[in-house]
Amino acid sequence: MKPAKSIVLIVDDQPLNIQMLAQALGAEYLVKAATSGRAALKICQMADKPDLILLDVIMPEMDGHEVCRLLKNDPATKDIPIIFITAKNEAPDEEFGFKIGAVDYIAKPFSPVIVQARVRTHLTLKRNIDLLESLAFLDGLTGIPNRRRFDRELPGEWNRAVRGQTPLSLLIADVDYFKKYNDHYGHGPGDDCLREIAGAINSSVQRTGDLVARYGGEEFVVLLPVTDGRGVCQVAGRIQEKIASLRIPHAHSQVAPHITISLGGFSLVPSPDIPPALLLQSADKLLYQAKQSGRNRLLYASHWEPAAQLQLGATHGP
Repeated sequence: MKPAKSIVLIVDDQPLNIQMLAQALGAEYLVKAATSGRAALKICQMADKPDLILLDVIMPEMDGHEVCRLLKNDPATKDIPIIFITAKNEAPDEEFGFKIGAVDYIAKPFSPVIVQARVRTHLTLKRNIDLLESLAFLDGLTGIPNRRRFDRELPGEWNRAVRGQTPLSLLIADVDYFKKYNDHYGHGPGDDCLREIAGAINSSVQRTGDLVARYGGEEFVVLLPVTDGRGVCQVAGRIQEKIASLRIPHAHSQVAPHITISLGGFSLVPSPDIPPALLLQSADKLLYQAKQSGRNRLLYASHWEPAAQLQLGATHGP
């Protein structure tokens, strides 16, 4: 759970500079510190990422410019604002820093009052931007994340799985015979149905790192980091059970008298030579096969297991 205070990471190879900056900011923010670029990058990969980074430019082994480039090239850290604090404050130096992604420059020797003001300003801007983005990444009908959010999160989770060599899994769910539902009951009840299904799927996912999104129309996706086949099938089983418990009548379904879903699930351990789109394509293909083979079921496969079908309420891996 993210702390109430904003997190400010100070990166400087001189402990005295870190101490002075921490004294200026410690009363208002949660301050973390690193004395090298590599240590800073490790901190930025933790669950509680910094909300802002004060970054020295001149450091041994890896300078601030390289740290900035690496952070901005990583989807998981690219939006963290970076303020360079450095004695290199000539116009060309500042121009270069802005080009590679910094939001501001503070010259050494620095004034604590100036540091406080600049940090406060950029954290306020970041909070406002985050609020606008959160609204842009929500589905207007169901209130859960939308496809844009999923498309944004997938590369970051993929890269984390590549680095850690951990399994990454995806479920794609499609409401069975939803067009017939809309044609019979009308679009208003159809919208209500999608909202209930979105709530059921969302409540079936228990970890904060998992992502449920409306992918489009009556399709939903569930992105499950660090999850193998057994975990995928357990989540799918919970989703199916919750949707079945809604007992939403569907007079024109050919598989049940109530709303049901079909699911395709796929797991793999990503590698740098595989594109993230493979995960989506594989799960989508399995969803299509689940619908072709009768609907109201999960079809799951992975790089290390053959495809297997599970009927409604399945809670175990293949």
